[in-house]
Amino acid sequence: MDETTVCLTESRMTNISNINTGPEQSVCSTSLSRTRSRICLIGEFGNDSRIFDDAQAFDVPVVLSATGAEFINDGSWDTVFVLEEFSGPVYDAIHRSEQRILGPTSLQQYAERREGLPSNSRPLYNLAMSGLVICFTGFRKKDELNRLITLIHNMGGSVRRDMVSKVTHLIANTCGGDKYQYAVTFRVPVMSETWVYAMWEKRNEKALSAASEEMMCYKLKPFHGARVCLFGFPDDERQHMMEVLQENGGTATDLKDPTCTHVVVDESAVQCVPEKAPLKAAIVKAEWFWVSVQNEGCADEKEYLFEDYLETVLSPSGQHSSQTPAASSSARARKRKRLREAVCRLVQNESPALHKRRSSISDAGLLSMSGSFLDCTVSPEKPPDEVEAVTSDTPRKIQSPRQQVFMELVQTESNYVGILHTIMSMFKRPLEDLSESEGQLLNNTELKIIFGNLPPIYEVHKQMLEELCWAASHWKEDFSIGNVFLKYAPDLIKAYPPFVNFFENTKEMLVKCDETKPRFHAFLKICQTKPECGRQSLQELLIRPVQRLPSISLLLNDILKHTSKSNQDYSALEQALSSIREVMTHINEDKRKTEGQLVMFDIFNDIDNCPPHLVSSHRSFIVRCDVIELSDGLSGRGDSLVLFLFSDMMEVCKKRSRAFNSLKSPNTTSSLHSVKLSSGKPYKHIRLVPLSNIKRVIDIKEGDDCHNVFALMCRSNQELKEKLYSFTLADEETDKLGFLRTLCRQMANTVCKADAENFLASLESHQLDIDTSDVTLGTLSKAFKFASRTKMKVGRAFSFNKTPSKLKRAVSTMMSPFGSTTNLTPASQLAQMRLASCNNLNELESPIKEEPSYVAPMSVQPTRKNKCSSLSMAALQRL
Repeated sequence: MDETTVCLTESRMTNISNINTGPEQSVCSTSLSRTRSRICLIGEFGNDSRIFDDAQAFDVPVVLSATGAEFINDGSWDTVFVLEEFSGPVYDAIHRSEQRILGPTSLQQYAERREGLPSNSRPLYNLAMSGLVICFTGFRKKDELNRLITLIHNMGGSVRRDMVSKVTHLIANTCGGDKYQYAVTFRVPVMSETWVYAMWEKRNEKALSAASEEMMCYKLKPFHGARVCLFGFPDDERQHMMEVLQENGGTATDLKDPTCTHVVVDESAVQCVPEKAPLKAAIVKAEWFWVSVQNEGCADEKEYLFEDYLETVLSPSGQHSSQTPAASSSARARKRKRLREAVCRLVQNESPALHKRRSSISDAGLLSMSGSFLDCTVSPEKPPDEVEAVTSDTPRKIQSPRQQVFMELVQTESNYVGILHTIMSMFKRPLEDLSESEGQLLNNTELKIIFGNLPPIYEVHKQMLEELCWAASHWKEDFSIGNVFLKYAPDLIKAYPPFVNFFENTKEMLVKCDETKPRFHAFLKICQTKPECGRQSLQELLIRPVQRLPSISLLLNDILKHTSKSNQDYSALEQALSSIREVMTHINEDKRKTEGQLVMFDIFNDIDNCPPHLVSSHRSFIVRCDVIELSDGLSGRGDSLVLFLFSDMMEVCKKRSRAFNSLKSPNTTSSLHSVKLSSGKPYKHIRLVPLSNIKRVIDIKEGDDCHNVFALMCRSNQELKEKLYSFTLADEETDKLGFLRTLCRQMANTVCKADAENFLASLESHQLDIDTSDVTLGTLSKAFKFASRTKMKVGRAFSFNKTPSKLKRAVSTMMSPFGSTTNLTPASQLAQMRLASCNNLNELESPIKEEPSYVAPMSVQPTRKNKCSSLSMAALQRL
């Protein structure tokens, strides 16, 4: 064997056992230089003038051959064979002889570089992967791996077995593994095998580079090969995540699939690891999902594992035995005592700021062994006899009304500044940092439109909060609150109009970027899962400055009401109110008109005796909920009520029966007036409840005899006694949890809180003494009430003693449309009257058919009081 053949044999590395290979020049380049070089064009290349000219550019002899067999064993020449195809018998024969082989593309590329012929030890078709160092992971088929390595070498690339610092690309066939996580961590592109095959398909394009941006479309998708189960998410969110999963290479599955690789859990709704989860599946939080999408690579599951730390705290210590009607007086006393303790503990934990975590997981982590939210709150060693005793020792009792409202102002201002800080630190700053790197999510123009007008608002409120906090800690009745706002009024005038007037532009840009930029969408989802955001989106947080000025105006107005005119702060408060209103006048009124505000006028017109101040420019309608009252504190147990939820208020009104309006005595109601009443307002005003007065929303857990029940714990600033109102949903199609969460969100907005779910507690019905008799009040009980009231009204309507004599004479004809004119006996007249009265009642009831009916169990006895429920609302009323 000659020297050239020996050198080429020693330099050849195609065995996978030594995978660390590269396109290095042959170690025998010195020996090769002693041998004369020539180029042999195989096949039809002799007729291609372009290829022939490129070959002549190397100033070496160029020969033509059909197969090149006559030149293979000619040791006097160092022959470089140029082939169009790197496959087939001709290629195999030359390749086995360990001769240098070039492709037409690499010949052209070296000719343009004027670097001379390469001393390549492997066939080199082009230089598309020149300079790239590639590593593999996840491949199990040896033949497939051999094929990929060969193609990489043919395109000038190198291969390494391990992920070293020189590796430029990782080729993987699944997401996960040590090499994969190394590549994701250090931003090494992770490519799919189709990248290599696509480059080989374009091997004749001499200007194409495998590292170009054009070829980045072959990056391995973040969830490639993953079979993901989405557990515990709402239907709409789950559907959205499934679409994102499929777009990123994953496959959606369920817990029954033994090949499931990941179980993504909504930690805000799920309190324990799914029991039927596959053993090999990684159980992770939702944040893992969105971090993977944002980083365009599957995140390390170990950093986002869903830990089942609630298994012990959620185990109930025992079931409470239900009281029977024959229970002893001591047992009833203990029951009342437990109820008072529950109410006291619930009231003491009224501030949502007590816990920073926003999810139900964090809330459930505070549960006691009994599984009750109430036990985690601070309570006195000896429970008081009455709730009034709890409040007597608190600072609230000794605070003046003026100070109480001021403390509420300071608290809401602190919460508001906290939300602004969250926007600045969690959204604005990271996005600005990323905009200066290769992985930018938004460009500078988009950032300016979304966040550009927010910093001045944040700065002025941060400075104002410092002075308000100092005043709160050094409180004096003569402290001038108004002067603080007058001091910063010019800054408020400058800061707010640009933000509010261009808020629609901000929202449009945010929505557009959210819809068109998947990585930015994932970034928003990641932030939304953080406790600081309280599961609120950036769009929901950005609307807070629009709502803040009206809220300040209302609070200052309340402070003014509790400030005597002799106080030097009175005039300053009036001026401060004027300055705030001046700021608001600088804001375009059209920006604050929403569809909810238009609906509000219709609601106002439908409610009889509705307070005029319900209609306000800063208030908007949110949602309506039809309920049946289980307590006696509002309208009456069993009454059908409607809750109209607004942005800062809740209007409670009673449904009116159309039949009642028309059952009027003829001597007191004219026919024209009867028509007006029959077409009158469908609702009657009961109470307008500020959302700040609702201290806690209680979700009563579902049971066999307890369905769609919830309660509201309320207390105003003028009251020292908490009141509990319980309801059950009248419409089975209403989503109870959805309504309660919406209510809590509006409550949080009212007090400028980001964490809305801390307002929501979940309790058993017996913990608040809500028995089955309270739950089953429905259509049957209302029917008895209807019958009883109708009896009185019908008697009044048909009373001849109070009816004009003209109607007495005409009653037989007016009330007997089915009567015969020939039969005028008294008995027949009475029979006809009964028939007529029944017919009239049917006519009167006909409009009621439009209202939904609520069917109650036949076991309900509305005429008798159930002894089991005698402690429920009566006990609360005594508290």
